[in-house]
Amino acid sequence: MRRRIAWGLLALSCVAFARAHTMTMTEVVVTFAEPGTVDVEVGIDLTQILGSPERYYALVSAPAASQQAEIHRILPQIEDSLQIEVGSQPLALIFKDFSTKTADKRLIIDGSMSTLSTLHFSARLPSTEPLMLVVPIGANIDYPVVFTIRIPSANVSLTRWLEDGAHLSEPYDWAARAPRVDVDALAWPRQAALYLRLGFRHIVPQGADHILFVLGLFFLGVTWRKLLSQTTVFTIAHATTLFLSSYGIFSLQSRYVEPAIALSIAGIAIENIVNPNLGAGRLAVVFGFGLIHGLGFASSLSDIPFPKRDFLLTLLGFNVGVDLGQLFVIAVAFLLVGWFRHEPWFRARIAIPCSIAIAAIGTFWAIQRILFYAPY
Repeated sequence: MRRRIAWGLLALSCVAFARAHTMTMTEVVVTFAEPGTVDVEVGIDLTQILGSPERYYALVSAPAASQQAEIHRILPQIEDSLQIEVGSQPLALIFKDFSTKTADKRLIIDGSMSTLSTLHFSARLPSTEPLMLVVPIGANIDYPVVFTIRIPSANVSLTRWLEDGAHLSEPYDWAARAPRVDVDALAWPRQAALYLRLGFRHIVPQGADHILFVLGLFFLGVTWRKLLSQTTVFTIAHATTLFLSSYGIFSLQSRYVEPAIALSIAGIAIENIVNPNLGAGRLAVVFGFGLIHGLGFASSLSDIPFPKRDFLLTLLGFNVGVDLGQLFVIAVAFLLVGWFRHEPWFRARIAIPCSIAIAAIGTFWAIQRILFYAPY
């Protein structure tokens, strides 16, 4: 009965969340590709700039030549609304192409959800100073603005949200993260150490979703037997799909993997609330979720410059780093609340409230990743 109530409350909260907000947004993705240049992708609902949904629909349903002429006409307004600066110098964006995700008149005229069009630009970097996004007051764009910086060669993917009323992102010192070594030129001990650090960093501090999942395991299994059982099963599972995907044997698109990871966080936390016992069923659930997380780790590997030689060694180093990161999270959790694990009030006052918070965050991320999915 408690299990049904918990799942029911979660479902109702999801529906309420989905109905309480108008799902509009703007996306800006800056990718550091070739040295000295960036690719910029802007996902924007053009309703405000064009003046009405009807004009927006007329644009996306027009012939290609007419579309291009109209886009070039409004480009200055788009660039003025979303200004990317390096230091105090604005990037001089070079327009490359335009595409739209939908020409469905009903969706565009309704206006309750973003119907994003995508504009691609390139730009030369004027300096190595920090990069930031500026949204001037009165800009004709939808909030929130999702600002993402990607440096594939350095395993960096950083996303910041500018909520309504925010006009400046935090400056990002991208030059400090750019790779400066040829990994193939390194001796294998240095390669192993480098990729072990990358794996650890993928959990701490970059892997917020994986950290929450590990904490979900922790709040059921605060005894060493429970923790060891769950983390061992989870490690075997994520290592399996990590290796299979890295060798091209099995893979899954990130549009399915990322929401599934978020749902796994919510699922494991709800399981903590409704079923405090560790049994074969719980371990099977952990194993299944571990397979999903392994696919998430594998998608990150596509952004890491692995050496052509000693690939297996560096892949093992990355996996060991991931596991060390998970153990670090568990150790910190133990230091913070593990002292009270034998108290009769531990479950009611610590484990269940923390699990509810984890479930809420996982549910929010799942909704966000389903509705606002943007491919890497």
